[in-house]
Amino acid sequence: MAFAIKAEIRDPRARTFAFPAQKTMYDGKHIKAGDAIFLFASENEGGQGLIARGVVTSAEAVAKKRGIARQTPRVSITVRSTALAKRPLGRSDLKPFADWKDGRPETELNFKFYRQATNKIVGLSEDAAAFLGTFF
Repeated sequence: MAFAIKAEIRDPRARTFAFPAQKTMYDGKHIKAGDAIFLFASENEGGQGLIARGVVTSAEAVAKKRGIARQTPRVSITVRSTALAKRPLGRSDLKPFADWKDGRPETELNFKFYRQATNKIVGLSEDAAAFLGTFF
């Protein structure tokens, strides 16, 4: 399974990235070392959307806090960049894809990243991963 992360990324050209205690949704909590991951620099923090592809080099679940009934699972990961995106893909590119039941990879990405615009790690379908692969 491939994954994607939308997070604050200060240096898009870095060779490695560390993402501590990231929120997970849509099977993102199943990420593990060796998994492919697509990196999106969050537009909420001045980023431009898809910037790189990489490989997860470590993944560790973050323990839940005591006394809080509902908690989104969190994971700390490190990623080694393997390629930079050759063309842009961000919120404005995905916004038109809002028919949640059309089965398009663009719609999946819009739904998972921008319907609820918080930063997060998400699991991707094979179609969405293949679509993102065309940007490299």
